[in-house]
Amino acid sequence: MKSMTGFASESGSGDGFDWRWDVRSVNGRGLDLKLRLPSGLEALDAPLRAVAQKYLTRGSVSAQLSLTFQRVEAAQTIDAAALSRALDGLQFIRTECEARGMPVDAVSAESLISLVNSGADGPDERPDAAALKKPLEAAFDLTIKGLLRVREAEGAQLNSVISGQMAQIESLIRDAESCAVEAVTALRDRTMRQVRELMGADNALNAERLEQEVAILATKADIREEIDRLKAHVVAARALLDSGEPIGRRLDFLTQEFNRETNTICSKSATEALTRIGLDLKTVVEQLREQAANVE
Repeated sequence: MKSMTGFASESGSGDGFDWRWDVRSVNGRGLDLKLRLPSGLEALDAPLRAVAQKYLTRGSVSAQLSLTFQRVEAAQTIDAAALSRALDGLQFIRTECEARGMPVDAVSAESLISLVNSGADGPDERPDAAALKKPLEAAFDLTIKGLLRVREAEGAQLNSVISGQMAQIESLIRDAESCAVEAVTALRDRTMRQVRELMGADNALNAERLEQEVAILATKADIREEIDRLKAHVVAARALLDSGEPIGRRLDFLTQEFNRETNTICSKSATEALTRIGLDLKTVVEQLREQAANVE
């Protein structure tokens, strides 16, 4: 079992760039992958989606690539011709300023280098999609695998929680089953008593017909069919938990079936004990539904 929530990241460098992948996943009805790529790398969209689809079947997944150009601050080679032009320019400026009585401060070597390089073409800071394709795809693959491990770890915890909820449901089904016959008998006796009290001494109704009507009413209050279906749903749910496959959609459907049968039991309840059991069942089934919504 896997959860649909998780986070993973990978970072690295190549072709003059530092990069970082951040991938987040939350619940989703299907697999919804949102890729945020820097300008110039749009061609990677399709192959990256193929990578994600190898490992994930459900979840709303957001993947963002951050790309930073590596600026080299080391010593730079000086262009002699550019240096000569810069010095001539500085000399002209100094001469003109002094002729007008405007002293000029000395120029530092760092300022001179900056001036020389200001007119030179710097390195290209645009990413080369072809050069970065393989390393970025490989890093994305590692990031998705990391996300998968997180989702598997959370899935193991979900499995434990859901298994405990299934045990609670089984226990409550047994309790409801033990109350089923008593509930039908209580309903029959109560209905007969109420009819006799309403009629008083004027017993104009045919006793046999009255018994038939009460029997029909009692049959409608019988919850044994609902209990049998709940037992079948428990067996199906446990088989899903043991299957090792993505089970989120099927488990969600089963929680709806659990809820339907539980609601019917509550509506048929003829005793306080059965009503209490039905309400406890509804509580656990709702908790199960909330957990199932996180399962891939």
